[in-house]
Amino acid sequence: MTLKNALLMLLVLLLGVGCRRNTGTPLAHVRAKAATGPLRVNPANSRYFTDGSGKAIYLTGSHTWSNLLDRGTLNPPSVVFDYNAYIKWMVSHNSNFLRLWTAELPNAGNAVDPYENFVASPWKWSRTGPGLANDGGPRFDLNQFDQKYFDRMRSRIITARDNGIYVSVMLFEGEEWESETNPKDGNPFQSSNNINEVNCPETCPTDNSKIPREVWNYEQAYVRKVIDTVNDLDNILYEVSNEAGGPYSDSWQASVIALVKQYESTHPKQHPVGMTFQYLGGSDSTLYNSAADWVSPAERFPSGNKSKVIINDTDHSYGWPDMKRDGQSAQRGWVWKNFTLGNNVAFMDPYLVIWPRRNFPAGSTADPLIGTSPDKYWDVIRDAMGSTLTYANRMNLVAMTPQSQLSSTHYCLANPGSEYLFYQPSTGAFTVNVLAGTYQYEWLDPSTNKISQSGTVAVSGGNRSLDPPFRGDAVLYLHTATDREENH
Repeated sequence: MTLKNALLMLLVLLLGVGCRRNTGTPLAHVRAKAATGPLRVNPANSRYFTDGSGKAIYLTGSHTWSNLLDRGTLNPPSVVFDYNAYIKWMVSHNSNFLRLWTAELPNAGNAVDPYENFVASPWKWSRTGPGLANDGGPRFDLNQFDQKYFDRMRSRIITARDNGIYVSVMLFEGEEWESETNPKDGNPFQSSNNINEVNCPETCPTDNSKIPREVWNYEQAYVRKVIDTVNDLDNILYEVSNEAGGPYSDSWQASVIALVKQYESTHPKQHPVGMTFQYLGGSDSTLYNSAADWVSPAERFPSGNKSKVIINDTDHSYGWPDMKRDGQSAQRGWVWKNFTLGNNVAFMDPYLVIWPRRNFPAGSTADPLIGTSPDKYWDVIRDAMGSTLTYANRMNLVAMTPQSQLSSTHYCLANPGSEYLFYQPSTGAFTVNVLAGTYQYEWLDPSTNKISQSGTVAVSGGNRSLDPPFRGDAVLYLHTATDREENH
């Protein structure tokens, strides 16, 4: 093996220790068989959660609109979502996190997202009548929960748990109240749609300046019902609301966070509560200043804030038109950059939705805009997330922090002298700074998720220029341990 082949990717001396070249060894998934917990912010490294063992839990995965309630473009929805197949598919991409989507409007017929147009029962509240709501279904009784909704929620969380997946339980979908109400939406909080003479239309249920006391009472009862349903499960987080408006929802979201924390304090287990970006008119600073344990900001590459666990979700920070415009290499780079910045990552996955310009699944169903097999175009970002989970589980992640100064690319997770993971987002040589020692190394080609080279090398400290053994973006992993199979 020539000096160039052996050393371009590493630092200064090779002390006769074995070095082998792998011509494309697939990166083997490393994942937990079950999702354990309950989660809490890791006191040793607040960028991540822990399950109580002390190890860092890194969360990453896809989520899609129909993973709790069946949705479609026909009224009523005609295609039942195959949740078990979805979970199996998630595992195949090495995901360990999803957002479990709720809904507020039975008919969001003017939705930007076509999959959200019509939503099937069960709903949070029973549709008992007498009389019909403006969507054509029976009116709601806000004093009566539909137990099937909560039974389905619990069952699906358990299935996820048994497959190593953590679930963010979305309590409200405030974006619907803000932008998708219409004359035939069936909104349960509109007086014509319930038998309780309650009227709180449009954004009212998320606006403390407008919300009547009786509506807040109904919302509190619902939140308590969710907690009573799932509190004993270890693999859950709570999310106040998907994109609930701008500043008008600040105090309402603070009230929901306080309610969840107070009510769970009377239960055996406590779980993290999250707040996502407030579309439209929100500010990431509101998230960081809240009492939430985790946040999903709008910034594409958040860094430097250690006050919250960050789950950077493309749903809020990297819209699909930008993703399509930038291309697959940028999508992959978004994952690896966020990983080396200490962020957890999630992808708003269109999955089986047939959506011109956005998503082209194979197959056909009774609904003309629902396919049977996911569009492989998005496998680049799905598989990149799975690869970061593998490294997170192999590394002693709890001891690793973003160390931008150790690489000319500025993308580095490190426990100096023990472990380093560098990301080169472009191509060609880059500079790193590591402490002297003997390291095992591997070069991962993220475009193929294959290990190109690996071996052992002894180095002296200081800045060194490295040249990956392939073109395009690159990942270099160094560690001193001879065998690191799990996250400590």
